Amino acid sequence: MASYDVIIIGAGPGGYVSAIRCAQLGLKTAIVEGRETLGGTCLNVGCIPSKALLHATHMLHEAEHNFASMGLKGKSPSVDWNQMKSYKDEVIGQNTGGVEFLMKKNKIDWLKGWASIPEAGKVKVGDDTHEAKNIVIASGSVPSALPGVEVDNDKGIVVDSTGALELPKVPKKMVVIGAGVIGLELGSVYARLGAEVTVVEYMDAVCPGMDKDVQRGFKRILEKQGLTFVMGAAVKGVETTKSKAKVSYEPKKGGDAEVIEADVVLVATGRKPYAEGLGLDALGVKMTERGQIATDGQWATNVKGIYAIGDVIEGPMLAHKAEDEGMAVAEVIAGKHGHVNYGVIPGVVYTTPEVATVGATEDALKAEGRKIKTGKFMFMGNARAKAVHQAEGGFVKLIADKETDRILGAAIIGPGAGDLIHEICVAMEFGASAEDIALTCHAHPTYSEAVREAALACGDGAIHS
Repeated sequence: MASYDVIIIGAGPGGYVSAIRCAQLGLKTAIVEGRETLGGTCLNVGCIPSKALLHATHMLHEAEHNFASMGLKGKSPSVDWNQMKSYKDEVIGQNTGGVEFLMKKNKIDWLKGWASIPEAGKVKVGDDTHEAKNIVIASGSVPSALPGVEVDNDKGIVVDSTGALELPKVPKKMVVIGAGVIGLELGSVYARLGAEVTVVEYMDAVCPGMDKDVQRGFKRILEKQGLTFVMGAAVKGVETTKSKAKVSYEPKKGGDAEVIEADVVLVATGRKPYAEGLGLDALGVKMTERGQIATDGQWATNVKGIYAIGDVIEGPMLAHKAEDEGMAVAEVIAGKHGHVNYGVIPGVVYTTPEVATVGATEDALKAEGRKIKTGKFMFMGNARAKAVHQAEGGFVKLIADKETDRILGAAIIGPGAGDLIHEICVAMEFGASAEDIALTCHAHPTYSEAVREAALACGDGAIHS
């Protein structure tokens, strides 16, 4: 039996970041992980491998559609799907290996296996029970199931996001159930590879909860890229044969059921918290109605010495939110002040063009009765975006308080949107005004000029529109 100041359960972005910060603060730390590699869902079967495939297929799109106009002539590359998957696996290996190195560098013990908490202050891994003054649960999430739809990743016909990264071949026809981030990213990958992709969504807009302008503009862009959308449709079931699937759905407003045939069905209906096997019921750990671990403002559960962070608690299921919480809870355990600003957590969709948002939406602020003003600038007025064939349909939208000019939120569709959003995040963290951004010199020619132009549009008006 080993004794630790902190044992962290789960080595995803929240867990491993928390472990490093604990170690930096002088706490004897261990991390529990049952996978053969560290990094959790994100590094192994989520954010990182999907970005590798998004990058590879974007290169293919450029070769097929834009190279000739730039004077790059010749035959478009053929797709070696197995080699593309090998490239993806190599990217995974580099990243998971990097996390393992960081564990060793910071003298953090990796307790290999699956954890349970037999009582407060103790963590059981395999046959060994370890003592811990503090326990942090960072066990993450798993794909949500859909009634009437059975996922079988090994069979490769009805798959979740994990299975979609390992398909034996590129399907001719694919149905994606769910028009959220995961569905649109992976749908976009396979559409670029030549699949006929149909996205079936229960709600009336893509990326539910996002800014209305983003929803409308993004859907139009994806349709131009070849994706077909069936909105306001409730999936009733999926029937499979040896090599095909039939997806049946009904319009939620009423009407006859319809059927779509596909080679592969991707179920991308979101994720749910995962805390099975930890023994939380027996410990009396309080849960929310939605199955999340309930925590206070210090990420503590109702059981003394047990904390929880990341996807397993309330809030957006984002790796960077978990990382922030991981660092903050480490500070709390070390007797310092932990801070997460939940009002400034960006969200990104890594399609081409990218979509990024932060803060409140226009509709949410209006519903609160806030007096606001918006500044919008289209990427068609940005010289750099036009040079890389990514100007059409994209924009930066900035929302500010009408009286104080303080920035309250933003939405971007365009090249490098996931990076551009951070200028606005920093501005919001410091309580900056739209005018502060408008008066800051931005290098030319860059995509970031569009952010400045949107800020100018909150005042006297943009220059290039």
